[in-house]
Amino acid sequence: MNMLEKMDERMSGAPRLAAVLAMMLLLLPLPALMAQSGGIEVNLWPDGLPNTNGRDLTQPYSDSTHNYRPRFRLFLPDKAKATGQAVLCIPGGGYHDVCSDIEGYNWVPYFLDHGIAIAVLTYRLPYQYPAVPGSDAMEAMRILRHNAAKWGFSPGKIGVMGHSAGGHLAATVATHAVGDARPDFQILFYPVITMEKSYTQPDTHDNLIGPVPNEEVMHYYSLEQQVRPGQAPAIIFIADDDAVVNTANGVNYYLALNRAHVSASLHIWPEGNHGFSCRDYFKSHDVEMQELFSWLKSINK
Repeated sequence: MNMLEKMDERMSGAPRLAAVLAMMLLLLPLPALMAQSGGIEVNLWPDGLPNTNGRDLTQPYSDSTHNYRPRFRLFLPDKAKATGQAVLCIPGGGYHDVCSDIEGYNWVPYFLDHGIAIAVLTYRLPYQYPAVPGSDAMEAMRILRHNAAKWGFSPGKIGVMGHSAGGHLAATVATHAVGDARPDFQILFYPVITMEKSYTQPDTHDNLIGPVPNEEVMHYYSLEQQVRPGQAPAIIFIADDDAVVNTANGVNYYLALNRAHVSASLHIWPEGNHGFSCRDYFKSHDVEMQELFSWLKSINK
């Protein structure tokens, strides 16, 4: 049994993120709603769950109650445009919600336009069991890799992308996954990285590992401490005025990657706050898109 399967620390709610998430939902654009009805939906665990968060086996699945059925929805580019790359997109939500529209489906037209397949992940929340989201994300990576030929992309060009707490989950995959679950690249937007209380995001911390975790659990999920040589190249986007997640999270992860000689690119915008994602009203939107897709092109070898 690995570390992900052993952890079952308790956690609390996420009041600080509630207002931010509610406002983001009000700004949901039409393309995200349209994307949800397309693509290929894949159930992560058709033969039964490998672990439980205490709710998934006792309550009916319902996105409205945050008891999410683990799945992803895959969108494929036109064959004439396809680059062979694919990305697993992991929305944030403070491990209290999964914002699959604003940090998931909104990205679909951008990636398809650049010939890149995109799978939007809906993962189970941890509640009392922080191993659960990681197991869902890693299984999604395995499914994508095992079916790459059928879906028209390369099994060696599959990356992970995450936002906020979803960035923490993406970096968990990048630092802890082994075998077919390991990503080939990582894209992080305003990520939570550490569980160190001095600069973690408090609600995300408590929702994942509880308010008083033991040292082993805190170390395992402090991902700046888990970087090793040979891990996936990374690009990180943060805003200097982020009022939700301390920018030291993204900066310290970049520095850890640099020390381990892992190729990494860090982009810090002066303005953008938290949750800019691919919003077209973000002041640096055009430059953000140019730098992201130029980087993806540069690593596509």
